[in-house]
Amino acid sequence: MARKTASGDEAAAVAAAIAQFEVEFAAAAPPQQPQTPAWQRAALLEGIGAKETIEDLRGGSAWLS
Repeated sequence: MARKTASGDEAAAVAAAIAQFEVEFAAAAPPQQPQTPAWQRAALLEGIGAKETIEDLRGGSAWLS
C-alpha cells in the first residue's frame, strides 16, 4: 500500500480551489429589510397592549377592546 502526501504547493492549490468554490457558490445575502424607527415600534407595541383586558373605571367587570 503506497501512501502519498501532498506537497506544500499542492496543499495550497487545493485550499485556494476550495476558497474559490466557496466564493462562487455561496448563498447570496438576503436583502436587508428597512429598520422600523423606534417611535413606530413603540407605537405598535402600545397599540397591541391596548387590546388587552381593560377594567372598567367604575370597578365593574373587565372587558376586551
